[in-house]
Amino acid sequence: MDGNTLQLEFEMSAPTIEELEVEVRYAETDQMGVVHHANYLIWFELVRTALCKRSGYHYAEIEDSGFLMMVTNVEVSYHRGIHYGDSVSVSCWIDAMRSRTIKFTYRIERSGELAATGRTEHVWIDRVTRKPCRMPPLVKEPFARLAGNQS
Repeated sequence: MDGNTLQLEFEMSAPTIEELEVEVRYAETDQMGVVHHANYLIWFELVRTALCKRSGYHYAEIEDSGFLMMVTNVEVSYHRGIHYGDSVSVSCWIDAMRSRTIKFTYRIERSGELAATGRTEHVWIDRVTRKPCRMPPLVKEPFARLAGNQS
């Protein structure tokens, strides 16, 4: 390595996976008794908020500090139907982090079988200016640990 090259070393470990159990409520189903597709996004938000809380900061605290995470992309793949009365496991982890963006990945299982997968992408927004900004210093290190990055 020459004197002009900066080498950063990171110890990578598995990301922290947050998991919630959800019992499907009647109001979450359509006329066919199958969970309506929009409810998967609500479940994603529930588990993502719980994961953020593991950083040591509830999402409301992050917002109160002046930062928002705006959703810029959502992907959901449905593998099998989920019905009223089913219990599902919804899990989430940080898949990628950049200075201004963060990506979360999701997995939903019913009785141990894959029911859906998904991903959301977010950009950090300054609450006052409503413009994209860098990840808040407050959560940068805690979120990096959740993502499995340790310096």
